[in-house]
Order: sequence, then structure tokens, then C-alpha cells
Amino acid sequence: MRLYLDTSALVKLYIEEEGSALVRGEVDRAVSVATSHIAFVEIRSALSRKHGLGEVAAGVFHAARASLEDDWSCFMVVGITEAVIREAARLVDKHRLRAYDAIHLASAIQFRRETGEEGSILFAAWDDNLANAAKREGFQLLTR
Repeated sequence: MRLYLDTSALVKLYIEEEGSALVRGEVDRAVSVATSHIAFVEIRSALSRKHGLGEVAAGVFHAARASLEDDWSCFMVVGITEAVIREAARLVDKHRLRAYDAIHLASAIQFRRETGEEGSILFAAWDDNLANAAKREGFQLLTR
């Protein structure tokens, strides 16, 4: 099984929150794990925000950033290309998605094209609107 993680799912690898164990388990079982290039900055933003609000202790914050740096090369990272941007624009109109959510879904579609895995990519997102759009685009969803 191949797995695509949007940022709301990927961050669960670095910060303990509801769904973290589920995401870790699926990552361990996956043949490959993909995400979009934008996830890197989105996760760094989430970590900084949580640390700034006092939701994450300094030690956890620094360890999470270091782990992200170490892990990043292990992910199949889908680049932000003209094709991904055009697909995201189509998805915005079709599903009324926010811009970065559309980029994640377009990245998952690109990942599916590159792997030729039409029916076996599991899509993980903790945003219901994005998850529903992914389902309508033919992805299996990580069941929460």
C-alpha cells in the first residue's frame, strides 16, 4: 500500500495528538509515503505556532524539528510544478477547496499518476472537506 499524507496527517508523526498512533501504524505498513513540498513549511509553521502558544514544550519542539529534517528525505515529495498547480486550480473549482488543500490533493493525484497505483493509494487528512474531495477523486481514505 502507498500512502499520501497531507500536513494535518503528517504532523501527527511529530506531535502527539489524536490519530498519531494510527498514522504511525500506516506509515510503518506503507511501501512508500508521499506528501507535497508545501508540507515541509506547513509543518514547521504548525510546530512554531504550537510552541509559541505553549502547547508544545521546547524540548518536544526542537526534537520534532530535528526529526522532520531527518525524515524528509524518506518521503516521496511531490514538487510544485505547473501541472500540479493547474490540477489544483481545477480541484478548487470542482470541490471548493482551500488553496493548499487543493495543492495536496493535486499532489496526491500526481503521485498516483507517477506510481500507476490507481486503486491502492491511501489518502490521509484530518480535514473533512479535503478527505471527502479525495474520496470523490477515487482515493481510499485512512479511516479515523
